[in-house]
Amino acid sequence: MTQICWVPHPINNIGISRLEDSGFKVIRGECPDDPALHSLITAAIFRSGKFTGTMMGQFPALKVIAVHGTGTDGIDIQAATEKGIVILNPPGMNSRSVAEHAMALLFALAKRITVADQAVRNNEYTSVKYLGGFQEIMGMSLGVIGYGATGQILSRLATGLGMTVQVFSSQPAETINLAGCIKAASLESLLSESDYVSLHAPSTPKTKHLINADRLALMKPGACLINTSRGALVDENALAAALRNGKLAGAGLDVFEQEPLPVDSPLMSAPNIILTPHTAASTESAMRNMALAAVQGILDVVNHQRPASLVNPAVWPER
Repeated sequence: MTQICWVPHPINNIGISRLEDSGFKVIRGECPDDPALHSLITAAIFRSGKFTGTMMGQFPALKVIAVHGTGTDGIDIQAATEKGIVILNPPGMNSRSVAEHAMALLFALAKRITVADQAVRNNEYTSVKYLGGFQEIMGMSLGVIGYGATGQILSRLATGLGMTVQVFSSQPAETINLAGCIKAASLESLLSESDYVSLHAPSTPKTKHLINADRLALMKPGACLINTSRGALVDENALAAALRNGKLAGAGLDVFEQEPLPVDSPLMSAPNIILTPHTAASTESAMRNMALAAVQGILDVVNHQRPASLVNPAVWPER
């Protein structure tokens, strides 16, 4: 019997070709409301949004959901585990791309790229040129919150550019020091000492609004916040207020609590903020790597081979 993989969001065509070459039929986009078809879907590649237990119940033959990326906060993992559905999130496939995006936001804030661009378009060439506020990043301090693959790559990029990097992480100081970085004594000390702060932590109940009004108040006057991890880490109302009152010099965000970002979000009208639509991991190389990794995980599962990136290992002994 032909197996079917549902791919609700676009992925690199190399992933589709690999699935089809392996005997899968691929359904792209919205899945037709056809219970008979639903009963034949054994795999799904999931990029964004919510995959709830109720949704899983509509696909009785579903064996595996492969995350196209790393974040699993949109998937009901408990429900999947109870139903015996394998969840995969191949790590590291987009880490370089996300780290580079974080660094691009840092550069854009330091050099006031968007402000300068708008000034030229508004025929305010001279006024902005002599306004000041442009910075060299060599000698500046970067605080990295989270030291997984993306945080490590960003730290290497920053030290290579002459920045001093502090890291808030559970990893031992010896590991962090080997990379030329400093393990922060606490989150509070990192915030109070860093010119730029970049978030690279997962979204969990413990990290929700990790950066709230109280912690924004601890940041250095004129510091900048960068978030390319998960939108839930930041209290967006508090961030907008910190930008409006001048506590922060700027912010660069690629992720938001609600995506797409609502038009009435306070971030839309906040000053000195750069907003990108969750594109940090959307480079050609990252998209190719994530598609291939997701497909390989699916093939491992259907061939009864333990996949390398199992999120809910409790389901595997049952297979």
